[in-house]
Amino acid sequence: MHFVESYLATYGTLALFFIIYSESFGAPLPGESALIASSLLALHGTLHIQTVLITVFIASVLGDSTGYLIGRFGGRKLILRYGYLVKLTPERLNKFEKIFAEKGIYVVATARFVVLLRQLNGLVAGSMKMNPLHFLAANMVGAAGWTLIWGLGPYLLSGVLAPYVAHLKALF
Repeated sequence: MHFVESYLATYGTLALFFIIYSESFGAPLPGESALIASSLLALHGTLHIQTVLITVFIASVLGDSTGYLIGRFGGRKLILRYGYLVKLTPERLNKFEKIFAEKGIYVVATARFVVLLRQLNGLVAGSMKMNPLHFLAANMVGAAGWTLIWGLGPYLLSGVLAPYVAHLKALF
């Protein structure tokens, strides 16, 4: 976390945008950790919480949409050829395709909360030729929920939980 935090403190929301955007279309980066760290940096005045939330939402939607376009136009061949780079084996792809065929819109809306799905759902949804408007709507809902829970949540709850954490530290 210190690695991510130092980049965020130095480069601010530009680094945050790069991390979230890249993770959202398949790069194995610590997006959730970066979001939580940014939230806490905002709490201490290093970043502004509104800028963090807007940056994360936009980067999430754009990153997933980039993944969708890559999947849609590069399709299954591209994933089969380079999927191993992001741990997407043919077996996993088949599993994801079955899930997307049945519940694609729900998967996209909730995938952001699951590490591997967060990184690959745009690619798989695109390769499955999911309706672009359904994808975009579900993508925006998921990005908004994820941004608020992991971005605004730590920002708001850290003040509430701080006395309890201090008490627990004293006990241990």
